[in-house]
Amino acid sequence: MKKLLLLMVISIMTTAFGQEKIAVVSGNLGVLKGQTEVNVELKFDNVLLMKENITEAQYLENRKRDVLANPKKGEVEWQKWIAEWERYKKEEYVQSFAKGLNKSNKETAFKQAPSAKYTLVMDTKWLFPGWHGGLIIMTAQLSGSIKLVETTNPSVVLAEVELNKFDKFIQTKESVMEYGRIASVYESAGRYLGKEIRKSFK
Repeated sequence: MKKLLLLMVISIMTTAFGQEKIAVVSGNLGVLKGQTEVNVELKFDNVLLMKENITEAQYLENRKRDVLANPKKGEVEWQKWIAEWERYKKEEYVQSFAKGLNKSNKETAFKQAPSAKYTLVMDTKWLFPGWHGGLIIMTAQLSGSIKLVETTNPSVVLAEVELNKFDKFIQTKESVMEYGRIASVYESAGRYLGKEIRKSFK
């Protein structure tokens, strides 16, 4: 009985916490009902990082300095790291976001589909990449907005969702590296948004 009560308390806290971190601020996601596919895009322009709100360029400069200062790593490791960072930005983050959306919606395919009637645009404003310390992981955090727009006329915004330091965690094998943890938080945001979309169909 005590275990059941504890699970109920955790469930309530998790639900409230999730609502605080992600919220529909305008419009109606219900317009997606009946759509077989929805286009998904991700913006990573002018993003700020860390508690200090530094630019991506500053973050990468600091990261490069740390890697090169490690005698076990050096230039070769840095080139591998920056290549993965760019690949995740261009490919993995948007795919992770779509993966999360698809987890909650089986009737609609969320993917990079420019011919779809509607597009969900994830506009990233701020990121905290978290950290990995062996058995302990500090999850990444994400702030920004998600807009549902008409694909052929993006100025028509049908709904908008705000994320405020969203940090719901999904365990993945890539969580050791920053870009892996960031991908996880995009997937998690997709899952929560997918649930909101599903609820709006009722």
